[in-house]
Amino acid sequence: MAVLRQSQSVENKHKLSNTLRNWLPILHSSLSDLNEAMLPFVEANPVVEIASGYEEDFEKKIPKKIISRPITNSRTEHIEALTIQKRTLFEVLDEQIEKPLFPTKSSQDIARFVVENLDENGYYEGSSDEYCKIHNIEIDEFEKVRKRFAYVEPVGIGAKDLRESFLFQLDSSDIKDDAYSLASEIINNLDEIFNYSKEKYFSEAMRVISTFKNPPAIDYLEDSTQIVPDLMIYFNDDNNIEVKLNDAYYPTINIDTSYSVEHEFVAQKIKEAKSLVDALEMRKATLYKVGLMIVEYQYEFFTGGQIMPLTLKTLADEFGHNPSTISRAIANKYIACERGIFAMKDFFTAAIDDDVSNAAIKDFVVSLIKQEDKKKPLSDMKLLDMVQKEFKVTMVRRTIAKYRKQLNIAGSSERKKLYKLEV
Repeated sequence: MAVLRQSQSVENKHKLSNTLRNWLPILHSSLSDLNEAMLPFVEANPVVEIASGYEEDFEKKIPKKIISRPITNSRTEHIEALTIQKRTLFEVLDEQIEKPLFPTKSSQDIARFVVENLDENGYYEGSSDEYCKIHNIEIDEFEKVRKRFAYVEPVGIGAKDLRESFLFQLDSSDIKDDAYSLASEIINNLDEIFNYSKEKYFSEAMRVISTFKNPPAIDYLEDSTQIVPDLMIYFNDDNNIEVKLNDAYYPTINIDTSYSVEHEFVAQKIKEAKSLVDALEMRKATLYKVGLMIVEYQYEFFTGGQIMPLTLKTLADEFGHNPSTISRAIANKYIACERGIFAMKDFFTAAIDDDVSNAAIKDFVVSLIKQEDKKKPLSDMKLLDMVQKEFKVTMVRRTIAKYRKQLNIAGSSERKKLYKLEV
């Protein structure tokens, strides 16, 4: 009897490990790439067939509160109704060419010239000298404006080369002061990177550098990709909030069990096919649970409020996984709601510590500046002091400066001039 129980335990454990091995790539892929992620499993298994969710007739109606237009029986309209077109890089940049980062018409014209002369990777390749000659300005003035792209999203855009792009990204990182200078030196000497391996802060510097995007426009290289949300969150007719999986787009796995010949190979392939089905169900269950947690913590957002501080660690603790695993799990996943379609990662904020998010700190900084004495605006050091006292955290001045620039808030001296102009 004990031998039987042990055998069953081993078999269950083996089944679970197979499912988990299949589950991770299936979980990490976006819904639109799910078929492609499953392809290696299918090609190696003759008893499995997959029917794409895009080719099936939809049996369930899409919630009308999410889609304003009437639902028809057209499969094409179903797809269009629940997909959005990613904003192009140029649309994202155009929104940022304004005050206070580019306060004058001249600076805005230069910024637009930079944007118009970006290559497909996001590097600037325009003729600065020619522009300066035509507009009768000094090259130093042009470069001063161009280098403000260090504070534009996505960070690294507008740089002339990889080195400068990394320096732009370094200035926007949360690296500690002790490691900042070493990281800067490494970036300026990338060909000699291993010469710094024995330096005290080498690991910290490389940890930060390894997060930089290369090329800077990598997130926009496929602007035409359509986004398909995994979840739909909406208020039903009874005014209760609902979380619904976008089942209509999930592929259907068909297992051919009609083989008349009993063979170990066939039996093994059927078992593997069933573990693939289990993996797909695990993906659904995992993302549905993520949706429920987002509703629990971000309920105010779905009623018209703001996104509240929520760290990946909170979600990771709930699932019993490492935060990096959860980060990959929600990457390229989207939620459709009455306010639009949002990336799952938008509902989570990077943490200063377990309880404080940078979003909360940014909101606090905005409130402080709104109430500041216009004759004596708050310096970054003063803002830092007030933030540390309010949130009981330890930060550096450069982080406050970074947040301020991300919020398009000018420095204290420039704000003072702007206040005088208002008067």
